Amino acid sequence: MKLWEAEENKPNKTVEDAKKVCEKLEIEHHTIDNKEIFKTKVIDNFIEEYQKARTPNPCVQCNKYLKFGVFYQIAQKLGCEYIATGHYANIEYSEKYQQYVLKKSKEEKKDQTYFLYTIPKEMLSHIIFPLKDYTDKIEIRKLAQENGLEVAEKKDSQEICFIPDNNYTCFLEKYLKEKPKTGNIVLKNGEILGKHTGLINYTIGQRKGLGISYAKPLYVTRIKSAKK
Repeated sequence: MKLWEAEENKPNKTVEDAKKVCEKLEIEHHTIDNKEIFKTKVIDNFIEEYQKARTPNPCVQCNKYLKFGVFYQIAQKLGCEYIATGHYANIEYSEKYQQYVLKKSKEEKKDQTYFLYTIPKEMLSHIIFPLKDYTDKIEIRKLAQENGLEVAEKKDSQEICFIPDNNYTCFLEKYLKEKPKTGNIVLKNGEILGKHTGLINYTIGQRKGLGISYAKPLYVTRIKSAKK
């Protein structure tokens, strides 16, 4: 799926890589342009949530509307019985609940089940997570090498896909309707410790980057957006 292109008129490396893999494995490759729905459901939501002083999770939105939404619908139209993704997660049939359930993968550090809670339970029996039993990325890369896939040494993706430099503050300042405003950093007892640089730079539980020196560790426990 074409979801986002930071620079126009440049080849989409992800699409090209997928095409090469499919050619090597001799399977069909389809490219679907979903940039419009990605912008509406993921990017616009990302911006709107920050405007409301909330910290969004774009991966949850993408999984809900794109990977286990549009992607699944397209697969069905193509006659596919299952879809498979590279999430670290597991699906098993539960005798207790008499249905398929979402469970953690063996890779606890990279487990992604918390990104997938929006998957409808009816869809679980049609999803495959090939990485569910792997605990080391080296094993996966070795499989890719053994099958002659060029992506075997491809760098892991760690950033938000539509913010490749991981500088989400810069991205938000560009697209927010109102520029971030400074305000007070306040202890629970009401004591004002200093000024913050704008609510988009903070999230609940944050400790680093507060710009405040204090005798004890400080954490963000609440973000309050003042209303005029």
